[in-house]
Amino acid sequence: MSLVIATDLDGTLLHDDSTLSARTRGALHLARAAGARVVVATARPARVVDALFHGDKLLDAAICGNGAVIYEVGSARVEIAKPMPEELARWLISEIHSLVPGLGFAVETGTRALYEPGYLFRPTLDDDRFKVESIDDLVIGPLVKVMVYLPHANPRDTWEMLRPALGSAVECTWSSPTAAALEISAIGVSKADALAGLCTRWGVAAADVTAFGDAVNDLPMLAWAGTPYAVANADPRVLAATANHTATNNNDGVALVLERLFGS
Repeated sequence: MSLVIATDLDGTLLHDDSTLSARTRGALHLARAAGARVVVATARPARVVDALFHGDKLLDAAICGNGAVIYEVGSARVEIAKPMPEELARWLISEIHSLVPGLGFAVETGTRALYEPGYLFRPTLDDDRFKVESIDDLVIGPLVKVMVYLPHANPRDTWEMLRPALGSAVECTWSSPTAAALEISAIGVSKADALAGLCTRWGVAAADVTAFGDAVNDLPMLAWAGTPYAVANADPRVLAATANHTATNNNDGVALVLERLFGS
């Protein structure tokens, strides 16, 4: 039986309307009651994890910011494990701004998001977002990530324009193939690395981890876990690379597997 359940949020555990279904809540309760630890691994910040789970005792930890932040749910401790140094963030924004016109910028500090007037992307669930007057006002210290948005372009194409100049200096992911922002972090940031670190703390081997995902940025985590699952709506590359498949996020694919694993 799996000792750790690790799951992505958007497109995997959550429905497309960013809600957590009653069936999924029940399945997470089943897993925890059976003694499994439950971890969500997401690009979202800790404050959104709190808003989603409403104080329910469904999680042991959350990997946030794509792996830059570890949120210990019981103690509400937020650990920025791999911050982006201020000088790197300033260089990154300046370089991107000079390479591609029309981009909008935002940053995540770990406690709030800041965005400048040109950043038009508006994710759901996160109200702790503060507008600054200009790009120069975004970097106020070490950051979790820099977010970059080019309207009318998909994130993959945007990154292809930027990757030759930036690819060796940072990690870049995105949470949707269309209408999504680039999420740029320090080198070494990944859900897989953060999950491996948590499991080492808990004395759990990769073989005893079941993981769920849908997007390309979930692939390293799925490759690391002993039992990986892709939801049916996953990116074709994720479906091709992942041994086990389950139903779509809107059909509670994660819950279906957890009920089979932990149901009586």
